Amino acid sequence: MRRPALYSSSRRPAALAGDTDAPGAIGDTPAAAPSAPSQGGRPGMRARSPAPPIREAAAMPSPSAAPAGPTAPPPVRAGRLRAAWAAARPWASPALAVLALATAVGVVLTRPVPQVLTQDTIDAAVRHTLETTVLPSQAARAAAKVGPAVVRVTGYSAPEDLQEPAAPHRAGRAGRKAPSPAPARPPDGGEATPPRSAEARPAPDDKADVETGVGTGIVVTATGTILTNLHVVSGVRRIQVTFADGSESPARITGVQADQDLAVLQAAKVPDDLEPATLRSTADLRPGDQVAAIGFPFGIGPSVSAGVVSGLKRRFRSPEGKQQMSNLIQFDAAANPGNSGGPLVTMDGEVVGVVTAILNPTPARTFIGIGFAVPIENAAAAAGMPPY
Repeated sequence: MRRPALYSSSRRPAALAGDTDAPGAIGDTPAAAPSAPSQGGRPGMRARSPAPPIREAAAMPSPSAAPAGPTAPPPVRAGRLRAAWAAARPWASPALAVLALATAVGVVLTRPVPQVLTQDTIDAAVRHTLETTVLPSQAARAAAKVGPAVVRVTGYSAPEDLQEPAAPHRAGRAGRKAPSPAPARPPDGGEATPPRSAEARPAPDDKADVETGVGTGIVVTATGTILTNLHVVSGVRRIQVTFADGSESPARITGVQADQDLAVLQAAKVPDDLEPATLRSTADLRPGDQVAAIGFPFGIGPSVSAGVVSGLKRRFRSPEGKQQMSNLIQFDAAANPGNSGGPLVTMDGEVVGVVTAILNPTPARTFIGIGFAVPIENAAAAAGMPPY
């Protein structure tokens, strides 16, 4: 009975798997030995070659059989990693837990806690601001907003015009007074202009114009359209306006609304950064609302006075009874001769009226607490602007 051939159970390294010259390689076929007659066997049968000896050393390559080139590092076995983790687990798990806990506590402690606003917190913040910060008054903010649009309006007349008979003057108006002999006075009986020295005095034939009145105007467009009172510029020969930045320009009358004592001027030159006033409807104006009047009383200014709206839809009749005005705003902010044509503004700095007259039952031309302004709706209509 034929016995099966025996092979070694050792495997060669993968690096030598392709070495077909070494004996015992997987897939190698040993060379057939020359046929010899068997001893005591069947005739014609080839003798079986002896099986190679089983050697454990065959699994290890000899130094002479190692391939040329760098030797690859031995692979890391999974069993060693498991053993290393098992050895480190007794102390690593508590340390990691403590570190995670400390991190969580740190995040909670450093997280900003939203503050719950209460009335006490708000009151404390407001009180602190008021105690540490000086805030401008409402009138100051209103004047600062409308100030760039307020102009001084000056009327000039020829000396010969001053010798004409003076026309009756309507008491109570805050604008230009009737012509009178030199020296000229500011509008409505203000202080007299200081006499000029002999050297500065014009010659008899000098035709230089003389200042005969001062009032106020409001710039309502960036192109230099100005609203003022008609009595400020009526009868003058030349009009000069002075802007908030100090620049001056001649102006001419482009529109008149006599029943409302309004005149529209157009300046010949305007500053590059001219800021017109913001106009506001009087529909929501109520008695008691705070207002400010800005102008050049007695030629001094610009001056600011503050008060409240005393009433609406008032009527005013000139002392001579020649003109009656209606739908006026009554206010108690101080206004004197020279305030005529100036703006009456809210605390937001928005123009709601044009100052036009003061009421004083005595012959004095000073303010006693009752002033009147034309609503801005009427003034805008005189300038050809859309209603508000």
